Amino acid sequence: MKKRATALCGAAAVLAGLVTAVPADANAGAATAPHSNQSAPAAKLTWKKCGTEDYPTLQCASLKVPLDHSNPYSERITLALSRIPHTSKTYQGPLLVNPGGPGGSGLTLAGFVASSLPKEVAAQYDVVGFDPRGVGASKPALDCRPGHFAPVRPDSVPSTPALEKANLARVQAFAEECGKKYADVLPYIDTVSAVRDMDAIRHALGAKKINYFGYSYGTYLGAVYAKLYPERVRRLVLDSIVDPTGVWYDDNIDQDYAFDSRHKAFMAWVAKYNATYKLGTDPAKIEAKWYAMRAALAKKPADGTVGASELEDTFLPGGYYNGYWPYLAEAFAAYVNDKNDDPLVEAYQNFAAVDAAGDNGYSVYTAVECRDASWPRDWNQWRHDNWKVHEKAPFMTWSNAWYNAPCAFWPTDSLDPVDVANDSLPPALLFQATDDAATPYEGGVTVHHLLRGSSLVVEQGGGNHGITLSGNTCLDQHLATYLSTGKVPRSDGEADAVCETLPDPEPLTAQEASASRGATLHGMLGFRG
Repeated sequence: MKKRATALCGAAAVLAGLVTAVPADANAGAATAPHSNQSAPAAKLTWKKCGTEDYPTLQCASLKVPLDHSNPYSERITLALSRIPHTSKTYQGPLLVNPGGPGGSGLTLAGFVASSLPKEVAAQYDVVGFDPRGVGASKPALDCRPGHFAPVRPDSVPSTPALEKANLARVQAFAEECGKKYADVLPYIDTVSAVRDMDAIRHALGAKKINYFGYSYGTYLGAVYAKLYPERVRRLVLDSIVDPTGVWYDDNIDQDYAFDSRHKAFMAWVAKYNATYKLGTDPAKIEAKWYAMRAALAKKPADGTVGASELEDTFLPGGYYNGYWPYLAEAFAAYVNDKNDDPLVEAYQNFAAVDAAGDNGYSVYTAVECRDASWPRDWNQWRHDNWKVHEKAPFMTWSNAWYNAPCAFWPTDSLDPVDVANDSLPPALLFQATDDAATPYEGGVTVHHLLRGSSLVVEQGGGNHGITLSGNTCLDQHLATYLSTGKVPRSDGEADAVCETLPDPEPLTAQEASASRGATLHGMLGFRG
C-alpha cells in the first residue's frame, strides 16, 4: 500500500471563509428536493481557505451525513470536502473527483485535476474532492490494526504449514480487531453508502446534477452512482475501469495474471538497458535473478526491514506506473551486482512503507470490499485457487491473496454487488490502457457495453493505471473536449478512439521522473486500488 497523500484540512473545525456564489445555469441546475433517503434538513456548506503551495486557491469544508442512509435521523458522520472554485462566467457545475482505493483520499486530487486540465476547461467547474466515509480527514477515520504492515512480515508464499499459519493469524487478527473497534460502523462502510454520501454532497452544493471523474475503484463508485441516480448525472468520466461483474474476489484473481505480465514487461525493459544495469539481455534470466533476490531476502532481510513480502510491496508500484521502473532497476542492480542493499531499502521506504494514512486506507479498503460482495468463507477455496494461479503468475498472487484475505473472516455479512448496466445516462467517456494490470482491459470493454451510449478511448500498448492527466496529449484532448462540450468520439469498432501510449522511461538522469505530472498523479492514486 502506497503512503497516501496527507489530508489538507481537518473536517471538524469549519471556519467562516470565502463562499463562491453559484450562478444559475440551465445545465447545472439549482437544488432540488432531497432524495427519499435524505429527508432530513439539507446541510449547508461553509468553505474556508486551505490552500497549499501547489494549490493556493483550494478551499475546504465538511458535511455531516447519516451513518445509515435508510434512517436519515440516525447518527451523523462527517465527510471532508475540498474544492477549487470556478472562475469562468460559463459555469458547468460541480465536478466531483475520486482517486480510487477504496480508501483513497480525494482532497488533494481536486487541486491536481483543476491544475492539470486546460485552464479554460477547469475554470468552468467547481472541482470538488472528498474523503469518502472512513477515510482521511472524514470522521470517524478507520484504523483497524495500526502497524499491520510493519516489517518484517512472514513470506507471502505459504510454502510451509508454518508460513500459512503465520499469515492466516495476521489476517484473522486484522478482521477481529476491525470488528471489535468498529462494530457499529462497519455495516455502513460500503460502496452504496459512499454513493449516498455523494448525492448528499450534490444536494449540499445546490446542484441538480453532478459531473464526475473517477480513477480505478472510483470508476466503480461512479458507475454505481450513475445506476442509483441516473437523472443526476451530467457528465461521467471513468479512467482505468473496474470490471463490475467480478467484484471483488474474481477481479483480484484477474489482477494476479495481469501483474505478472507487467512484471515481465519490466524485466524486458531492464534487459534493454543492460549497459546501465548490467543484469543481462535475456528477460527470463533477469527475472530468475529477481526471484533469487527474493529468496535471499526471505532468509536475510535487507537492513532487517525488507524481506520477501516487503520486496513484493516495493516492486508492485512498478506494475501501476512505469515511471518508477528506473528507481526499481537501480535498487535491483545494486543488490545483485554490488551486494548493496541501501537503494533497495530506500525504494521500500519511498514506495511501500505504510504510515498511519496507509493503515487508514487499508482499513477502508477491506471494510468496503469485504462488505460490498460475497467472498469465500472456506479457506480451502482460497488455498486451491491461489496455488493454481501462483503456478502461472507467481509475482504477486499470494501477496494479493493475503491483502484481501481478511474478507474470509470479516465480521459483517456481505451485500449483493450492484448491476451497473444503464441505458438512462448521457454519453459517458471511458479511458482504458490495453496492458493495465490493476484494472485489466476487459473491464473497460465490459463497462463500455453496460453503459449504453458510452465511448471508449483506448491507450494502445499502455500499461499504466490512471492514464489521463499524465502527459498523454491525445488522451487529454479527448477529456478536455468532453468536459468542455459533452462531445465524445464515435466509431464502429470496439474502441471509439485509440491513442498511442507514451514511450517507456529511460534510465535516470539529472531530470528525475518524480518531477513528472504522472508521478504526482500516481502518488495520489496509491496502489492496490
